[in-house]
Amino acid sequence: MCCGYKNLIKTIIIALFLVLIILFVIIVINNNNENNPNILVAIANPGDNETLGTTTINFSKNNIVEGTAIVHQEGSSVININETGIYQVSYQLFGVQDVTGTFNFNAVLLVNGAALNDTFNQSPVIRNSTSNRMTLTSTVILNLQAGDTLELQGVSIEDIRYDNARIDIEKIV
Repeated sequence: MCCGYKNLIKTIIIALFLVLIILFVIIVINNNNENNPNILVAIANPGDNETLGTTTINFSKNNIVEGTAIVHQEGSSVININETGIYQVSYQLFGVQDVTGTFNFNAVLLVNGAALNDTFNQSPVIRNSTSNRMTLTSTVILNLQAGDTLELQGVSIEDIRYDNARIDIEKIV
């Protein structure tokens, strides 16, 4: 009888040890999946955006691409969202007007082709200035759904040229 209890205790200890190992492996796998970054950084260079005034911004280069939640085809203005979640979106949009005088441009984010009014970013009006360049920057948090598209639009009634732009998108939840 004594040996039977010892074998039973050994079996229980081994079973508990195996359960602990399995739980540890499950926790490690889940933590690794949750910590995979989903980041996209797209860059627009001179020549990417020839349309003057109001236009969606084309990005010719994907500088950083991590994960699969955010996808962009180089040369396009459209950024595709593949996973529902909370996203932090930051951008810089550089506008140039070739003549000195009244100069004003704005930017807005579009989701599925529709402007998000709460992301409208307005530049100051420059009049009779020797400076004919302006950079708009903004960071917003958006709740986006799988299948959504995201675009950055420069908005102006003047002949503004958008030589450079950058958009950084990260899925944070």
